[in-house]
This record gives sequence, C-alpha cells and structure tokens, in this order.
Amino acid sequence: MNLDDHIWSLASKKLANEASEKELQELNALLAENPELHSQLRLMSKWWDDGEEKPKSDGSVLFGKIQAKIKDMEGTGQPAVAVETPSPVKPEKTMQANYNSTEKLKQHSPFLNSTAMIKNYLKVALRQLRKQKMYAAIKIGGFAFSIAACLLIALYIRDELSFDKSYPNAANVYRLLGHYHDGSVDEKGVDWPSVMAKVIKQDYPEVEKSGRLMPNSLFWGAGANELKRADQADNTHEEGFAYADQGLIDILNLPMVYGDSKHALSEPLSMVISKSKADKYFPGQNPVGKVMYLNNNKTKPFKIAAVMQDIPGNSHLHDFKFFITLAGVEFWNGEQATWDANNYHIYMALKPGTNIAQFNKKVNDGILKNYYIPSMTHNGDKRASRVMSIFNLVVQNVQDINLRSYDIHDGMSHGDIRFVWLFGAVAGFILVIACINFINLSTAKSANRAKEVGLRKVVGSQRSGLIRQFLAESLLYSFFSFVLGLILAWVLLPYFNTLASKSLTMPWAVWWLVPVVLAAAFLIGIVAGIYPAFYLSGFKPAEVLKGNLSTGSKSSVLRNVLVVFQFATSIILIISTVVIYNQMQYLLNKKVGFKKDQVVMIQGTNTLDNQVKPFKSELLKLSTVKSASISDFLPVSGTKRNGNQFFIEGREKIDPTVGGQFWDVDHDYLKTLGIKLVAGRDFIPDMKADSQAVIINQMMANKLGLKNPIGKKIVNYGPGKTIIGVVQDFNFNSMRDGIEPLVMHLSSSESIVSVKIKAGDVKKALDQITATWKQFAPNQPIRYTFMDERFASMYADVQRMGRIFTSFAVLAIMIACLGLFALAAFMAEQRSKEIGIRKVLGATIGNITAMLSMNFVKLVFIAIVIATPIAYYAMTQWLQDFTYRVQLSWWMFALAGVAAIMIALATVSYQSIKAALMNPVKSLKAE
Repeated sequence: MNLDDHIWSLASKKLANEASEKELQELNALLAENPELHSQLRLMSKWWDDGEEKPKSDGSVLFGKIQAKIKDMEGTGQPAVAVETPSPVKPEKTMQANYNSTEKLKQHSPFLNSTAMIKNYLKVALRQLRKQKMYAAIKIGGFAFSIAACLLIALYIRDELSFDKSYPNAANVYRLLGHYHDGSVDEKGVDWPSVMAKVIKQDYPEVEKSGRLMPNSLFWGAGANELKRADQADNTHEEGFAYADQGLIDILNLPMVYGDSKHALSEPLSMVISKSKADKYFPGQNPVGKVMYLNNNKTKPFKIAAVMQDIPGNSHLHDFKFFITLAGVEFWNGEQATWDANNYHIYMALKPGTNIAQFNKKVNDGILKNYYIPSMTHNGDKRASRVMSIFNLVVQNVQDINLRSYDIHDGMSHGDIRFVWLFGAVAGFILVIACINFINLSTAKSANRAKEVGLRKVVGSQRSGLIRQFLAESLLYSFFSFVLGLILAWVLLPYFNTLASKSLTMPWAVWWLVPVVLAAAFLIGIVAGIYPAFYLSGFKPAEVLKGNLSTGSKSSVLRNVLVVFQFATSIILIISTVVIYNQMQYLLNKKVGFKKDQVVMIQGTNTLDNQVKPFKSELLKLSTVKSASISDFLPVSGTKRNGNQFFIEGREKIDPTVGGQFWDVDHDYLKTLGIKLVAGRDFIPDMKADSQAVIINQMMANKLGLKNPIGKKIVNYGPGKTIIGVVQDFNFNSMRDGIEPLVMHLSSSESIVSVKIKAGDVKKALDQITATWKQFAPNQPIRYTFMDERFASMYADVQRMGRIFTSFAVLAIMIACLGLFALAAFMAEQRSKEIGIRKVLGATIGNITAMLSMNFVKLVFIAIVIATPIAYYAMTQWLQDFTYRVQLSWWMFALAGVAAIMIALATVSYQSIKAALMNPVKSLKAE
C-alpha cells in the first residue's frame, strides 16, 4: 500500500470512529508532512459531518454513508455540497483561521483561485511523476527521442523547402524543360541549342530577360580544371566551373563583393569567381583585373571581372564556384546558331502576372513549328511530322528545381519531394508511437488512479476539474520531453548531418524557435493526454469504491489496437531497410560488363600537355601495372558524356535517328577495363584505317537493326565510320537507367589516365605511380581515385536512404519496446495474485512466462499481417526507379517478422520471468 492509500485508510477509520490513539497520532504526523492531502481531508470532513454524534461502528457504516452520498449525487446530477458543520478533524485555531481567511480571499479573487488550481495541478502531477519513476522515464524518454527525431527531420525538410528562395525575383524566374515521350521512352531534359535564349527573348514579350548556363564537362573549361594564378607555378585542382552569360547574372541578380555585376561577364575571356575562392587565391586583396590560367593553357588568360558572394548551399547552383564568360565563345564553327546541338540550360525572367499555362502552350507551339520542325525536315529527320505529339516544351520555376527534378536529367545534385514526404511521414509515425506509449500507459495504470478519481468526485470535484488535472500531467510530461528532445537533437545533429549529407545547424538564435517549441509541446501534450483524461475522469465513484475497477485495466481493445499500430509501423520500417540494403548490395555486386576492381583513375593529366602519352608509356613499364588507357569517357559518374544521333550510311533520309553516346578512347581502353568483345576486333595501334573505325555495343547494333554489323558504316553528321567490333553491353550510367547505345572511336581525351594494377601490393603500386607522376609534374600533386569507389558513389543516395531508414527503424522499435516493456511490467503487477495461485497449483516458470508473453506475441503477429502488404506495395513502387532491381522475396518479410517477434519476446520476457520467479507468499499474503 502506498503512502496516499495509507493516509486515506487512517482517515476513513477516524471518520468511522475506529482509529486507535496511535493511528490518530500517525495520521496527524502524516498530514503535517502532506498539506495537500490535509486540505482534501478537511473538505471531506466538512462534507461528511451532518451534525449527528457518531457512534462506534464498523467500516461498513462508513461505506454505507459514502454510498448514500454517492447515490444522492448521481440522483441530482450535482456534486455533493460540503455542510458547514464542525469537522471531526480539529486542527489548531490558528491554522483554521488562516484557512478560512484564504478561502474567503479566493472567493473574491478568481485570479488567485485559478493560480492556486494550476499550482495544485502541477504539484499533483509532479507527485505522480515521482511516484512512478519507471513509467515516467519511459513516457518522457520515448517522447524525447521521438521529438528529437521529429526536430531533426523538420530541420531537413525546412532546408529542402528553402532552396532557391533567396533570389529577389525568384517567383518569376524559370528554366526551360523538354519532355520527350515516344513509346516506352519517357525522358525530361534541360539541354537546348545556344540560339534558344536569343529566340525566346525576341519572340515572346512575356520574357523580360534570358540567359544561358553551360556546365557540360565535355567542353574545355567546364567541370573541373587545374587552376593557378598567372604569377605562380603550381596548379590547384578546382571543381565547379561552368560557362555562363551576362543574362544569367542579371536574371538571378547574384550579389557581388567586388566588381560590377552589370558587366561581370560581358567581355571575352572574363571570369567571375566566388568570395571563398578569391580569399583562397588572393587573400586580403581585391582580385578584379587579376589573371588566372586553366590547365596550363596560357593562350587563354582569364581576367577576373567580378567576385560574387558564395552561392548559398540552398541553391541548385551551389556547386558552382567559377563562371566563365560565353562572350566571344564558339566551340565549333556555327555552334552558336545551330538547332542541332543541345548543350545549354536556358533561364528566363518572366513579367509578373504571366499566365504560365498559356505561356507554355505559346512557347511549345511557336518554337516547334517555327524552328524545330523546319530544322528536322531539312536534316531528313523522320520524326519531324510527329514531333508535336512526342515532344513538349514547358517552363519550371526556379523554386521547384531542387525538389521536383528527380526525373529530369540536368547533371546537378538536388533533393526529391518524395523523400520530403517520406521523411515527414516517418517523423509523424515515430511521434505517434510515442503518443501511443503515453496513452497505453496512462489507461493501463487506470486502476491505480481509480480510487483517487472516486474520492475526488466524492469530495466535490467536477469532471472538468479532473480532466484539467490529467491534462496538466500530460503537459508536464510533454514540456519535460521537449526540453530533453531539444538537447538530444543538438547532440545527434552531427550524426544526422552525416546520414543525410547535410550541414544543418540548430536555429538557437531565430526568434520563432521558442514559440514554436512551446506551441508544439502544448499541442502534443493535449493530443497525447486528451483520451486518458476523459477516460480516467469518467470513472463512477460507486463502481470505484466497490472495487469493480481493480482489474478492469487488464484488457483493452483500444490499447491492443495501439500496440498493433506501433509494431506495424516498426515492421514496415524494418522491411524497407532490408529491401534497400539488398538493392544496394545488388547494385554494387551485379556484373556490370566491365572490371572496375584494381583500376586507378589518375586525374588532371591534361595539364601534362603533350607528355600524356609518354607518361602512359612510363606507367606501363612499372612492375605493378598490367595496362593503362587514356580517356575521359569512363563507365562511372563524374566523367564525360557526349550524346549524338546516328544513322546507317545511306539511310539518313529514310530511317529515324538512333540516339547514343560517342566516346573518345585509345587502343588499350577495352583491355584496361576488361570489356568483352563479342564480334570483330579491337583497335590496332599501327593501323591508320582505324582512325575512321568505330566499335559499338550490342544495344547500338540492335537499335540500328544490324544483325551482322561488322564492316557496316554509320554516320553522325560527318564522314561514315566503319564498324570493326561489337562489345558486350555494359552499364556506364546508373542502374536506375537502362543501357544506352554506345559508339567508341579513337581520339584524344586526356584528362584521365586509367591504370589497371596487378593484384597484391596496392601500396607499392600507388608509390610507383606517384613517383612516376612527380617526374612529369613536380609542381602539381597527383590526384587519383579507385574506379570501384567512384562506381559505389553513384549510389550514394541509395546508401544514404538505407542508413536513414535503418536509424529510424531502430528508433521506432526502441520506442515501441519501451512501451511494451512498461505494459508487460504493469500486466505482471496486476496479475501477481493470479501468478501466485498458479504457482501454488503447480505452474512452472515456463508456463507463466508463456502465459504472460503470448498476448503480446499475438499482437505482433497481427501487426505483421497488416504491415506486410503495405510494405510490399511501398517497396515495389520504390524499386520501379531502377531498371535493374532485386525481386521482393518472402524471406525479406519473414526476416522482418521474426525480428519483430524476437524483439517483442526479449522485451516482454524479462518482466514475465521476473514475475514467474516471484515468491507466491508475497503476492498472496494479503488474501
């Protein structure tokens, strides 16, 4: 019996005139230590005393009097009113006088009365928290971890939604998209002819400004370069170069630190660099007018025309640190006027109030009819007659680029609106699981609060007051949880940043943090506490005092439903984690058609100028090197791509074009990468005819309709090239996409030298390669990476998603198990007498453990049945993004189910075994 129950027992004996002198002394001492109960007993004494002398009687007389009062309450629908008669509890006169004066003051001061009520609510809530330390720790701990997860995800979502909002005219800034849909092909892209920017500005009055961005690393200067000041000898590798024109600077209104933004890229051979790069190369100086060289090319001295503020991380252009002017640039003769080459991203600023739907239709019809169809007809492209039905031009607002470009090929890193919704849903589910713990534990402990509720109602408490009391407890738990959750979020933020590849910070200094946290704590406290408050306050005093609710909380349909929901959510996350992990392993270990292991990619070799081939020759002399190849076109991310259109020679005006990649390689390319020839031969170094020869893949042969392609000629707007070999198809893009047609020809592309090293001492091989590099480039550090690592980085987003799901699955299971642990402890406590009787009658520890555990295991089985089809559907949809994917197998779902059952059993078994080992004498001694 706890302290409160003991005090109420002594008070009941005193009211029934059954208390001994020793018990009266003990009661007075306890009341002095517990003034809140003293006040409640004083009110009950007033209510109880009806002016009659109390004869000696047993406890049944007291119970009968209370029942009569309850019946009177239930008959009138009003609480009993205290009768102003002398109380059997006779405190000192001074205390009584103070009490009466306080009561009179409260009657005339609603503010003091409400303040006192709130203070009382908090005192009672704190007392309950101290009395039930384990349950309080589980409620607060579960809440705190879920709140920390929600806060971290909220920071992630806030960052994702903030992208490209910083531009002054962002609502009217758009980029041009193309949507090609022909049969099974459905692609979206952003690459256009250079002339498109000029045409769209002059033909459409809705366009105020237009600009171009050209980030394609196929062209010299874009992508990555070796950079140095004109007055220094050493090169430094830098990434983030792109060509741009003055129009782009004007549209985005990029702020400048030095220089004039209105003429930043208006002059040939000019360049804009970021503030961080200016500080790196010209610390403490204004670098405007300074000259820099790219890749040791002194024929193109680039003058810094302006220094821009670093493009913020929440911009889709944040990867770019250098903008090279397009003024005076023409990559080949006629390149700036042709409609046949697509390499530029087109941006535009529209006039405010432009109807986007009407503008899209106007641009689509006008550009296709006036420019594309005539150009395609002139080139003999058979698609010209139906281009209106298979191709669309639309504009995309710059604020939508980050989250709504997951199906657009633009070569940029950006987020995915589907992940935002997914992570938001996961955060919501985790928070709901914590709320369910609170509701379950509050209702499960209802029998322990029933006597308190009954007595409070007997002494005049309204149900609304009880509801406020229980909501106050819920709010207290919520506020404690939010404080702890904020601390946990701050501690876990570095780990979350690693998981999500972000650089998020806690917004301690922003004005809205405290109001939002307080409002959220209040809202969560109300949501979690509203049902327990109404449930607990609804007990009828007569039923409570008869003892009918002492075991009424052993089973609850709602509580079982909530436990099932918790575990169903956790099982869905476990299944998702298993599927994502297996898909990741499949992608990394699938045979891709080339050998990526033991291949070292040496980068920046274009700075060696005409020494690249001698460098390769020296590498081939090393004892640890098997072969080497010079080519920037490799089957991993971050290397060059070159899309072209191909025909069979002589059928240019007859057949539709076949789109494919056109790669520059050398004689040792296939050998170095282990690409298999299935027909014909490889390039031969001394055969001059091979300069006009090509090797194609099987996909290109199929698309061209060539069953025996060896000796046939294909063209791509130039002289015909003879097919001398066919290689087995290999994956050179992400396996989200299928294998593209590919044509390889002999040509110079010297930024990367790939070296196949012998298995064994990798360190020795790297030391030898580094020493050879220093002979050719003593002023430039060597840069290299392994091809298998670069291949794995192509699926970094999948790995990241897998780690996040694993973390959230562990968190969800942990919170669910906390609640299950507490429920199991309570059920064992409630059934202690039953367990004692069963042990006396011969039940074994195993019998009792199974009895207590099976109810929870049944709930987990139900959760598995519910979670399996949901997870199957969700994972099937996710896998649709991959052309190459694992098949969903029964064992994935079985593994998740068995894991959930084992975790639940491990959680419940501790309490079950503990209860089974308890001495039955202890549980039955009161019977």
